[in-house]
Amino acid sequence: VQLQASGGGLVQPGGSLRLSCAASGSIRSINAMGWYRQAPGKQRELVGRISGGGSTNYADSVKGRFTISRDVAKNTVYLQMNSLKPEDTAVYYCNAAIVPNRPPYELDYWGQGTQVTVSS
Repeated sequence: VQLQASGGGLVQPGGSLRLSCAASGSIRSINAMGWYRQAPGKQRELVGRISGGGSTNYADSVKGRFTISRDVAKNTVYLQMNSLKPEDTAVYYCNAAIVPNRPPYELDYWGQGTQVTVSS
């Protein structure tokens, strides 16, 4: 099982980016999916998460600006980021709670990270 993230880049303050993360491999089911970020010198923090049932939660710092969604058929989670600020600059990691075919119990998977830089 792998998570492949894409969509990062350089954007000016106030701009938008959309991150995608697709899960692939021998997957039985996917429960929660989410995004974390880690800025230089800081700990990794939760950005947003979406449950298997579709409920979402966000870090206070991104509420009203970021939206997380998922395409169940494509095993993909998205993060739409609007009104970006310089403090959003970080490496963004996708995360998913996946039950693979083997072993048949839930495991935690991480994507490789994608850089988001907000700068003029």
